[in-house]
Amino acid sequence: MRLPDPALLVVTDRKQASSALADIVAAALAAGCRWISLREKDLPETEQIAILAAMRPLTRQWGACLTLHGAAALARTADADGVHLPSGSDAPAARAALGADALIGISIHSVAEAERLDAAVVDYAVAGPAFATPSKPGYGPVLGLRGLAAIARASSVPIIAIGGIEVDAVGEVLDAGAGGVAVMGSVMRAARPGDTVASLVAALEASHTRSKRQQPDHRPR
Repeated sequence: MRLPDPALLVVTDRKQASSALADIVAAALAAGCRWISLREKDLPETEQIAILAAMRPLTRQWGACLTLHGAAALARTADADGVHLPSGSDAPAARAALGADALIGISIHSVAEAERLDAAVVDYAVAGPAFATPSKPGYGPVLGLRGLAAIARASSVPIIAIGGIEVDAVGEVLDAGAGGVAVMGSVMRAARPGDTVASLVAALEASHTRSKRQQPDHRPR
């Protein structure tokens, strides 16, 4: 399955949210985001399903993808567009449960995990933390641009970088080989989340435009 465009994944975290999740998601979508993932694993499944159902009209309005961080079975019950799996999950089982049209991703933290990715099973992998991040302190060693580049080279699927990615770092993250970026705290905590998302979308677009200009022109002259 093709990744949402732009490849900007906004992950929810109600504990960091500056306002209601629905309001933040609405602002993110209006600012150009087309990929939201609900990550509220500490809530009962019924509450996660209810939150996702409340977000569904918003994502449909903007033609955006709405996924769930968690188990494939819950994503199927919630009628999500796909699932994002924790590191070490059974991705083939998730694909079997959700079908060919679902967007399926998985978290990874090393080159070894990247090498084991199967493009016939998962559509992308989220790698991090790219940089130090207040959202998940102590979550693992920081990859840095060099580590991110090594993971991207080893992967058969697009790598989405996560962890402490600010607007001014988007270009260098993509230059390192990432196919997109994921953010959580910077959008959740923002007083004006729409402005933060708009800046990230602009940075992604600028980086892609610059990359195209740098490609050699092989047209006959």
